[in-house]
Order: sequence, then C-alpha cells, then structure tokens
Amino acid sequence: MKRQRPTALISSKKPQNPSKTPPTPKTIETKKLISISSSSFKKSKRNLTQIFSISNKSSTKETLITSSLNQTKNLKWETLNLGKSELFLPLTFPTGQIFRWKQTGPFQYTGVVKNHLFSLRQLDNDDGDVAFFLHRTTTDEVDARAALVDFLNVGISLGDMWKAFSASDSRFADLAPHLGGARVLRQDPVECLIQFLCSSNNNIGRITRMVDFISSLGSYLGTVEGLEFHEFPSLERLSLVSEEELREAGFGYRAKYIVGTAKALQSKPGGGAEWLASLRELALHETIDALSTLPGVGPKVAACIALFSLDQHHAIPVDTHVWQIATRYLIPELAGVRFTPKHFTRVAEAFVSKFGKYAGWAQTLLFIAELPSQRAFLPSHCWTAKETRSTKREDP
Repeated sequence: MKRQRPTALISSKKPQNPSKTPPTPKTIETKKLISISSSSFKKSKRNLTQIFSISNKSSTKETLITSSLNQTKNLKWETLNLGKSELFLPLTFPTGQIFRWKQTGPFQYTGVVKNHLFSLRQLDNDDGDVAFFLHRTTTDEVDARAALVDFLNVGISLGDMWKAFSASDSRFADLAPHLGGARVLRQDPVECLIQFLCSSNNNIGRITRMVDFISSLGSYLGTVEGLEFHEFPSLERLSLVSEEELREAGFGYRAKYIVGTAKALQSKPGGGAEWLASLRELALHETIDALSTLPGVGPKVAACIALFSLDQHHAIPVDTHVWQIATRYLIPELAGVRFTPKHFTRVAEAFVSKFGKYAGWAQTLLFIAELPSQRAFLPSHCWTAKETRSTKREDP
C-alpha cells in the first residue's frame, strides 16, 4: 500500500480510482499542538486540527463520521483516562505485535477494532493521557467503546506489574523508567493468526504490505490521512482467495499456509472464529498444541498468537533475538551456544521462572528495548554492549 499525501478528509464512502473496571471516557476538545515531553524524544511539530461532522444512518444502524471543511468547530476526542505510564502509543503499536495500525500524525495511530475505525492520540498534558476518536462504526458508539477497551487490555495495570518485575530483575528495573506504557494488546484471534502467518521469516515492511493486502479484502470503513482502512475479512471471504492470487501478491510460500489455515478453520466445530476464541480457556501448552495443528503454525507463531490474542500472558515467542536476550540476562551459562528449536522450552521456562504469569509482557518490553527504532527512548547506559560498539563504529 502506497502512502498518499496527507489529507484531513475522513471519507465514509469508498473512492472510485479483564480484572479492573474500565475507565469512563470523557469528552475533550483539542485546540493545540499535540506532543509528548521526553528528554530523549524530539517533539513533533505539526498542527493536527481536523474538522468533522457526525451523521446517523438509521436504516443500517451505522454511524458515519464525515468531514466538513466549512464547519469551524474543532475535532472532539474522548479520553480513556489512561496515562502515558499505562499506554504509550509509540511503544505499543510500531513494535511488531500488530501490523494493521498506521501512524497518522505525531503520537497518533489509526486502525480498526472489529468493525470500528478509531484514531488514538497521546495528549500533551501532565499524565500524557490517551484520547480516541471514533471515525466510523457499523453498530453503535457504546459497542465501539467496549471493543476498544477490550482491545487495549485496559483491565491489566502496567504500574503494578512493572513494580513487581523491576524488583525481581535488574535489567527490567533499568529499562522500566524509560519504556513505560509498552502494553500488550488483546487482538482478534483470527486477525492475529493471519498476521503472524505472514510474519514467518519476514521483515516488518513486507509483513505490513501482506497484511494490508489481506485487509483490503474486507469491507471498506474509511480513509484517514490518505490511508484506506477495512474490516478484517471473514474466514468465509478468505476461503475464496486462491493460493495463486496470494503468490502473485508477493506472499511466496506463505500463500499455501494462509489458504490451508482458512480452510482448516472453517471445518472446526462451531466455526474457526469460535474455535480460536475457545483456546483462551485452555492451559498454555494445550493452546500451543491446538494452534500447531494449523498449516504454517510453528512454536514461535503459536506463542505470538497465544500472547497477543488468547490471554496466555506467560507465552514466550522465542526466536534468535529473544534467545540473545535470554542468554545475556537470564541464562548466561548458554551464552555463545547456537540457538536451535530444542532451546525453545528452556528459554520460555527461564522467562516464566523470573517473571511469573505475565512473563510474556516482560519479554515484550525487553524485546522492545533491543529494537533500533525504539533506542531513542533509552539513555546510552541502557543500550546493550553490541549497540554501544555499533554506535562507536558509526561515529566519525
């Protein structure tokens, strides 16, 4: 998907060519530049004021938000009462756990939750609250808010978790003050499964293009900043896509896995979506075993799906990067040993032994700290030795 010139228009018609009570949202009106104060992150300077009007289409019970350039009132957002320490958007969305959300402004991300099109924005206030704007929903605003709160895993407190992790691990204690708000999302299981089938032996740019292609098969919801957004296609719709079509779109060998998985899910009792959701009630090893029966799903992909969509908070997706983290901080006796699949269980056990039932959340933060794109949030003493040496070589 090629990014177009930014525009303020939100089109409602496609162009031709779970333990805490969720916070109560409140309406706010933004009138100034949005930025986040951070000693290690340069403030963005861009006016994001946009103008919208809301209309109801009662015949289809559909709420449409359309732009009206002649209106003078500012765009109204609602806060989630989630501060920066509980949800920091740049440490949550562009970090490899989800590929359907796009950056549509400084500290602003736009994406689809079920059949609702949202933008989220980090506000420039004392707490760095997150606000949301509902561009479009095919049901109603109450249902849309509930879906967003569920997607953001609002019932889980990062503050309490971070304190416990910091007390038990010195590396986490060093990182936590700088990487607060790195939240694990609760994605739709079908979406998550298909996205991570695309991720096998792949890079984020190519994964995103593949996921965009799959998403375009779903119902169109709107365009924000020149980017089109769609509902994720149903399994019925995915089953109509041939392996040849996906290969022509650049999916390579992953095409057969997506086609095969769509067919396998449709054969499940009650339907694939229901079967996947039922895995939330199983023990982790049972969930991993069940997912591994699907074409193209190995231990790492299964762990990603379990962690990011199936409430298996101690699932640990293990690859060479996580292996390096584990041998550097948790099992140093294996440092220098070549990573093989037989080490998967050993690494997962090391994380769970250290961090307990939310070990997957701890692993996510430690993984984010290794991403070059997120290093700007960290002071140099928190960089790994490898990163420090690399930086020195790059200096003139």
